[in-house]
Amino acid sequence: MALSYSGGFAETVTELADYEKAGLDIVFVPEVYTFDAVSQLGYIAAKTERLRIASGIFQLYARTPALTAMTAAGLDYVSGGRFTLGIGASGPQVIEGWHGVPYDAPLGRTREIIEICRKVWRREKLEYDGRYYKLPLPASAGGTGLGKPLKLINHPVRERIPILVAAIGPKNVALAAELAEAWEPVFYLPEKAASVWKGPLDEGSAKRDPSLPELDIVANAPLAIGDDVAGLRDAARPYFALYIGGMGARSRNFYNDLARRFGYEREAAAIQDAYLAGRKDEAAALVPAELLERTSLIGTGPYVRDRLAAYRDTGVTTLNVMPLAPTHEQRVRLIERVRELAS
Repeated sequence: MALSYSGGFAETVTELADYEKAGLDIVFVPEVYTFDAVSQLGYIAAKTERLRIASGIFQLYARTPALTAMTAAGLDYVSGGRFTLGIGASGPQVIEGWHGVPYDAPLGRTREIIEICRKVWRREKLEYDGRYYKLPLPASAGGTGLGKPLKLINHPVRERIPILVAAIGPKNVALAAELAEAWEPVFYLPEKAASVWKGPLDEGSAKRDPSLPELDIVANAPLAIGDDVAGLRDAARPYFALYIGGMGARSRNFYNDLARRFGYEREAAAIQDAYLAGRKDEAAALVPAELLERTSLIGTGPYVRDRLAAYRDTGVTTLNVMPLAPTHEQRVRLIERVRELAS
């Protein structure tokens, strides 16, 4: 389950103990241009016992590779080995607009950050001669020449903290399948997943280190179970419209590209035109009903059971659900119910 970054954090964390008892396995804390995720993850670690915690996600450009590794090791320590490091590139609007650094080479930086993190966790002296990161920083790259190869003072709980890569582009997905413990796409549509992602996943898996576990595929889905809940699918329309229509410039919107690869070329263009023109309600209305239906777990019990099978049959191993219900008790019951249906 992912926590909302729009508020209500303290109340939600207080309720996490109930979700934990209901069988929730992992909670993701996002980090956009919001409160940082680290302080919240540490707070959750102190308030829970079994629940795994994950950054969902740390943006590649917001921290140095060593700080990313230190932060992950620290969160794994305070949680007793329950942390997953979720990382992703985000996009130029956020990276250049909020962090003020160039949005360059997301693929190469992802690879180098993963390699550096694992060196830090193994407590090796940090010497790295990459294309994008050189440690220690040499004088030829603008340093003083006085940098010293250091190693992490503390002994991490684990020398291999799980890494999740959020990715949707073919090259980034292949990289995730090659290097990471987990991969999280967005708008996972089981019926079209293979046509979009099977090639990149196969390409990356062919290069995968045999010491890594099987790739954990994490799919997001809003959740509601009942005879009269189908209308809740429409609640996701503004979210899809924001990402397909406005999460990026007209010439560079990764989510719009994904909708087109799913086969919604005409709809994706219309949503973007409406959204960028300020007609957000119109953009939301243009989101295809099929996309809303097939990327959700919203419907009767038998329907949700069938959808769970569809996710499982296409390789999904973890569901990141968003329970939709008016009360905390009903949301907890949804977690219990979906576990029953999945089993």
